[in-house]
Amino acid sequence: MNSDEKMSAHAEVTGGNPRLVALIRAAIDQAGGAISFADYMDLALFAPELGYYYAGAGQFGSGGDFITAPESSPLFARCVAVQVGQVLSQLGGGDICEVGAGSGALAADLLESLAEAGCLPRGYFVIERSPALRERQRTHLASRLGDAAGRVSWLDRFPRDFCGVVLANEVLDAMPAYRFRVHAAQLRECRVAWQDGGFRWVEADCSGSTLGKYVETILRTLDHRLPEGYISECAPARQRFITSLGACLNSGVALLFDYGYGRAEYYHPQRSSGTLRCFHRHQAHDDPLILTGLQDISVHVDFTAVAEAALGAGLDLAAYTTQAEFLLATGLLEACRGVDPASRRHAELTAQIKRLTLPGQMGEAVKVVALARNYDGSLAGFSGRDLRGRL
Repeated sequence: MNSDEKMSAHAEVTGGNPRLVALIRAAIDQAGGAISFADYMDLALFAPELGYYYAGAGQFGSGGDFITAPESSPLFARCVAVQVGQVLSQLGGGDICEVGAGSGALAADLLESLAEAGCLPRGYFVIERSPALRERQRTHLASRLGDAAGRVSWLDRFPRDFCGVVLANEVLDAMPAYRFRVHAAQLRECRVAWQDGGFRWVEADCSGSTLGKYVETILRTLDHRLPEGYISECAPARQRFITSLGACLNSGVALLFDYGYGRAEYYHPQRSSGTLRCFHRHQAHDDPLILTGLQDISVHVDFTAVAEAALGAGLDLAAYTTQAEFLLATGLLEACRGVDPASRRHAELTAQIKRLTLPGQMGEAVKVVALARNYDGSLAGFSGRDLRGRL
């Protein structure tokens, strides 16, 4: 039995978290038989006490379901610290606000690196929806930082009149997304129903609806037509997030790292099944309707939509590049300087650098965008390839 067959067999037995399944079924009944995929995704990931992130499962790291860059290597945070330190220095000081801090690895490594550089922020704010993850972050930071952990505080929303650096690593791809299919002259919304003992895809005409108009606006910006049966996603929640960011940022820079593309590449005719991905015990697949509450669900980011929302919120599109370019520009290779090439340490560092930068790993798939307000300083991490023209 291969990994996909094992996952399907497990789903048939469990169907996911029973209480969460019941909650979503009730939402479907209340909605008249089907809900949007955005509503399903939001409940599956963030339903209080039951959703994948709220439930506090061990999602992150080698023993969880997936590995993000901060868990992959502390070198990631060291490079981010170079950029953060530069911005704080040119602002004359400020705070850091991290959205969705995961295991707390980025916060711990970043604060340690900034302390070594003598460039600690005034405060470090974490915006985290999950009480279980908040507790995990507190424990991790206390064990790593000692008294310095007192510099960190948790918030429910962006602080007002913020000055400093906002960080979000793999946050946008977890925001609820809608799915749609191109069918003849119509747009069809891919919705979620309960049929034959499980969650199933159903379709509804969405032409003329709010969603339909939103998608049609996107499609009008493309230089190509999408073929019959083409399936993809859109996530208006990300634009609302950027609007909230714009309302809070008085001066400074927001650095957003995530899997994604510019719009023309995102909605390329050959990307005919969309970008939806699920992760369970390091196995990737494309069925979000199984293992409900027990697996991660993510949708790649349309960075053109992010840029449009930023400009609409009065932010500057300061820079856009790949994670590999950003890390190399902020001194990633310096980690190997002075290390014996024949040593085990050198081999470990080389492996970490490859995971962070190779095209087949995170290097090209993950992009980083810098949004700014009242900041005209330089950005070391974006001194290589400028990809804003792709947006």
